[in-house]
Amino acid sequence: MPPRFTGKSMVITGAAQGIGRQVALEAAREGARLTLVDVSPLVQEVAAEIREAGGEAQTLTADLEKYASNMKVMAKAVAKYSALDILVTNVGGAIWMKPFENFDPKEIEKEIQRSLFPTLWGCRAALPHMLQQKRGVIVNVSSIATRGINRIPYSAAKGGVNTLTRSLAFELEGKNIRVNAVAPGGTEAPPRMIARNSAPQSAQDKKWMQQVVDQTIASSNFKRYGTLAEQAAAILFLASDASSYINGTVLPVGGGDQG
Repeated sequence: MPPRFTGKSMVITGAAQGIGRQVALEAAREGARLTLVDVSPLVQEVAAEIREAGGEAQTLTADLEKYASNMKVMAKAVAKYSALDILVTNVGGAIWMKPFENFDPKEIEKEIQRSLFPTLWGCRAALPHMLQQKRGVIVNVSSIATRGINRIPYSAAKGGVNTLTRSLAFELEGKNIRVNAVAPGGTEAPPRMIARNSAPQSAQDKKWMQQVVDQTIASSNFKRYGTLAEQAAAILFLASDASSYINGTVLPVGGGDQG
């Protein structure tokens, strides 16, 4: 197959590690001109790896829970590459895993800030550019944990991502801008270099975390976690022209778990 993204300007948020990093490396191999964003400066190492392999990538470190930061990201992509063809919003992740009654109000607010607002603001910041150029593709990264245990605030945030995806695609009817989402299941990945929650885990915290792992495996028809490559394949399919007649869809990638 010929490269799917040759010459296309693609923004990937949360690109320093995990799924975001995998998507960036694979998109670069297929010719994408990348703007990679993360709160961690480790994103610069991903861009360096891409450039060493002959790809094209620029970086920005930013707190994407803030609207102004998202505006700067999209402006930088357009300034460098004269377009914003594809946006992959990948920032998010459960910070705490425990029964809902054990969350305090500040923790609930933080979960929503982390896993809904970077996507909400990212879509909002990208839209003026895509509307002006009369084309664009947005792929939001959601989660099948919209039906899961011990992470209800995170589940609620990702449910918001799903609703945003469907409603925005509907609102943009006739604008030549597609909006879809991928909902990953549990995914095997190297240990996180920047932890979502740096507090030491108690014995009870570990028990609650194991309950999440057990539920994730039990809910999958394959009885295993997915791989980074399996998640990136779905994201890049929805980002490509091969999915040109798919819009407003949330694609579960959880081994049969529909979320």
